[in-house]
Amino acid sequence: MGIVSLKIGKGETAVMTETRRLYYEDVYKKEFTATVLECRERKNGFVVILDESAFYPEGGGQPSDVGTLGDVKVTEVHEKDGELLHYTEQALEVGAKVEGKIDWERRFDLMQQHSGEHMVSGVIHAKYGYDNVGFHMGSDVITVDLNGMLDEAQLAEIEREVNEKVWEDKEVVITYPTAEELKTLDYRSKKELTGQVRIVDFPGVDVCACCGTHVTHTGEIGMVKLLSVVKFHDGIRMEMICGKRVLNYLNMVNEQNHQISMKLSAKMDRTADAVQRLQDENFRLKGQVARMEEDMFQAEAKKWEGAGSVLIFKEGLEADSVRKLADAVMNTCQGCCAVFSRNEDGSYKYAMGEIDGDLRQYTKEMNAALNGRGGGKPFFVQGSVQATEKEIRGFFEK
Repeated sequence: MGIVSLKIGKGETAVMTETRRLYYEDVYKKEFTATVLECRERKNGFVVILDESAFYPEGGGQPSDVGTLGDVKVTEVHEKDGELLHYTEQALEVGAKVEGKIDWERRFDLMQQHSGEHMVSGVIHAKYGYDNVGFHMGSDVITVDLNGMLDEAQLAEIEREVNEKVWEDKEVVITYPTAEELKTLDYRSKKELTGQVRIVDFPGVDVCACCGTHVTHTGEIGMVKLLSVVKFHDGIRMEMICGKRVLNYLNMVNEQNHQISMKLSAKMDRTADAVQRLQDENFRLKGQVARMEEDMFQAEAKKWEGAGSVLIFKEGLEADSVRKLADAVMNTCQGCCAVFSRNEDGSYKYAMGEIDGDLRQYTKEMNAALNGRGGGKPFFVQGSVQATEKEIRGFFEK
């Protein structure tokens, strides 16, 4: 490949550089030697065009390859108007020979993800007739949007079937059918296609028009894991991972379960039972604390029986407990009851009530004076203030 002249009008020609796409000839080609045909300056870097390249450009939901040309980093690769554009941080000399090297670990990961997605989408299409209407390959998970509903049980069955097909280790067949052959070929595509079409066939699972890079045998995908599903528009959005990402995920889950098992003194296959016992114990203790608080609040209410307005400070109360204490005391004292409890950051939560009272204006003045916020009904309000106990007492003494 090299320089191509195109006739674009009467007496006019345009020159375009065409690059030989090595990733289609050998998807496992990690290094190559090429000649620099062009180097164009752009904002924040340069665009380099080569006579041949193993760098895959972003497209079809698959991110581009990254790597190096000599000592120069290739940060992105795009295809525009038929040209393969390598975005670099430094300029390269036109006519120079350069050693290209792609980030193979990243490329193979993307090949595993993309191939696994094809097999999942193919099985779903065959079983339920749903189409893949959206696809994003992130650095952590793949998201697939489908125009139909699937539940957790159906996803589990799909995952089982896909992995069984993966482990059959069949060859992935890539063809370039003629226009006549395409008319009789049943294949998936998100849009009407013209010109040369590249068909990727996972035997017995999926046939799809795709320009991406894929493994040569299904076994290289390793394993497919469907992580989650949520309703999205008129269908679902599914998250999945393949290959080495599954191993990393299982290692992470295993380590988390190991930590939980140590903290709960339970075997790793019994952590769920241990957590259930902990939840039951927590529920029982919360009930016990609630009863003790209720007794304490009733004793506090009796203590202030017949008094006028009351200001109470209590440590360690949650907002709901502050409310309950204020409610209990306001029903026995003969005026307004205000309860404050300090938060960890030094601020105070409060609840204030008065039988048949109207605290709206008083609360407004208090919030203004003590840098507070809150409100409620005329006779009962709740909120918080950014003030010290001394400042709060000073306001109420006025």
